[in-house]
Order: sequence, then C-alpha cells, then structure tokens
Amino acid sequence: MSLSLATRRRSRRPSLTPMIDVVFLLLVFFMLASRFGMDMQIPLGLGGSGGAERWSGPPRLVQIEPDSLALNGVAMAAPELVAALSGLTETPADPVVLRAGEEADVQRLVEVMETLGAAGFSNLVLVE
Repeated sequence: MSLSLATRRRSRRPSLTPMIDVVFLLLVFFMLASRFGMDMQIPLGLGGSGGAERWSGPPRLVQIEPDSLALNGVAMAAPELVAALSGLTETPADPVVLRAGEEADVQRLVEVMETLGAAGFSNLVLVE
C-alpha cells in the first residue's frame, strides 16, 4: 500500500501561548507607563471631634443644597455668601460650619469648600 492523497493529516491547532505573552507584556507596559489619578486631600474639621477650640462670634452655618446655599437660614448665592461670612467673622481662621442637605452630592460640597477656601476661609467644619 502506497501513501496516497487519501490519508489525511491531522490539522494542528495554532498555539495561543505567544498571543497570551504579548497581551501580558502590553498589560505590564501600560500599567507601568500610565499615571493614575492624583490623590487630593481637603483640609476639613469634623464637628463633634472634641477639639479644644472655643467658638466666638455669631453663628456661621452654611446649609448646602443641590441648587441653593443658605447662611443661617437665609438663601443666597455664592458671592453673597462670601461677603456675608466676611461680615460675621473676625478673622478668616474663624470656624465656618458646613451642613450638606439630603440631596446635595459630594461634588457640590467640594465646590462650596473651594469657593470659601479661595476667599480665605481656612477653618471649615463639616456636620451632619
């Protein structure tokens, strides 16, 4: 019996090992070459933390809602808030109490904190 075309060769399946190696090399490269987000810390005092700081002056409670701000229960815009707080504080280091409403998200809280920080208020206290 001679070999003829009738005998079939078993087909070889391609090896996936080189492709997996390339994928892992690319993964390692991009993980080492990429720069992940920078962590940012917000200086913030927490109300009720038992600090020895004494309150002086009139109340300064800023209520933060998704679409409005209120200082001691009086609704106002952010520029008016900064001006009103300046009249209620002796120095920019005086504490200002922030309270976020039920619907206010963290981004809104951070925006108000940045506005107050840019105006020079450095002692922000967050309460529930």
